[in-house]
Amino acid sequence: MKYPEFLQKNARLGFIAPSFGCASLEPYHTRFQEALNYFENSGFIPVVGPNVYLEDGIGKSTTAENCGAEINEFFLTDNCDAVLSVGGGETMCEDLEFVDFEGIANAKPKWFMGYSDNTNLIYALATICDNASIYGPNASSFGMRPLHPYLTDTVALLEGKSLTAHHYDSWEIESLASPENPTATLNCTEPFQMSAYIRGTLYETCTADFLPTNNSLCKRSDDVVSLNLSVSGRMLGGCLDILTILCGTRFDHTKEFLEKYDADGTIFFLESCDLNPLAILRGLWQLKNAGWFRNTKAFLFGRPLHIKESIMGLDCRQAVLHVLGDMGVPIFFDLDIGHLPPQMPIICGAIGTVHAKGNSISITYSLE
Repeated sequence: MKYPEFLQKNARLGFIAPSFGCASLEPYHTRFQEALNYFENSGFIPVVGPNVYLEDGIGKSTTAENCGAEINEFFLTDNCDAVLSVGGGETMCEDLEFVDFEGIANAKPKWFMGYSDNTNLIYALATICDNASIYGPNASSFGMRPLHPYLTDTVALLEGKSLTAHHYDSWEIESLASPENPTATLNCTEPFQMSAYIRGTLYETCTADFLPTNNSLCKRSDDVVSLNLSVSGRMLGGCLDILTILCGTRFDHTKEFLEKYDADGTIFFLESCDLNPLAILRGLWQLKNAGWFRNTKAFLFGRPLHIKESIMGLDCRQAVLHVLGDMGVPIFFDLDIGHLPPQMPIICGAIGTVHAKGNSISITYSLE
């Protein structure tokens, strides 16, 4: 696994729009302008890509050809030291046909960071190019005022000042950001409450009444204090909506990645955007039967965007356990990953050691 150099003072930050851009739509345009101010005031030099302010694409900033060209320019030239995506979106998968993965694999690695639709590139960088990247906030998130600590923690990771990510005390279920209030900070109204399924026991910190559909699958324990474990493996994953699309395509090099790093095992981090519980069940079934989870040491599930949704008597956690509950590995739920911030930045491709104790969790990264 190749790791980019950490950011130094006066590093050039490249901003690209492989998915949605930051053209005229609010609050994203103003938030991105404020994000540029933040990075400049922090001593970085912004380099804004040609697609960032475009909006002539379908589900993204512009055409797939132009998005692929922008990716290639920022990874294959010396115009920047790291690359941040300005936003998520819908159709970034189309860009992959125009990305020079062979060239990127042979070039000096650069950090790339984003989440959601950016899973397309983050996952490909790890599994095709053997380059580590960061599943973390999109650039426009840095336009909130004041900044939530998860954002300054993410910058500390990019600078190499901290190689540990951790959960936060509360999270946002409903954003206050709007065209009238574009720079609103996080509206953290919900306490962090992790659940874990380990060796047949569901350690439950949530107040919700939850048991798997098949009650014989596990017993329930409200004694979360007894939860205390560590597990290590190579971090791999992203947004489940995107991974199911990549599975089985010519951009799916998961089996080769798993074979190369078989001795390490993997820790899959997963979250979802548009998927309801049944779609989560189907997506996990697909990846499991495609062989993606054959050497998985643990699963880390971020809060799904539709966290409160239930369909046909099935909620999101029940969907997960229905498919993965028989694998005999720890499964953690409702973590700070993905669409309901704050977000722990995750180095995709790195060795991660997950420490879980009581209602707390952290990940320490080893760049090997």
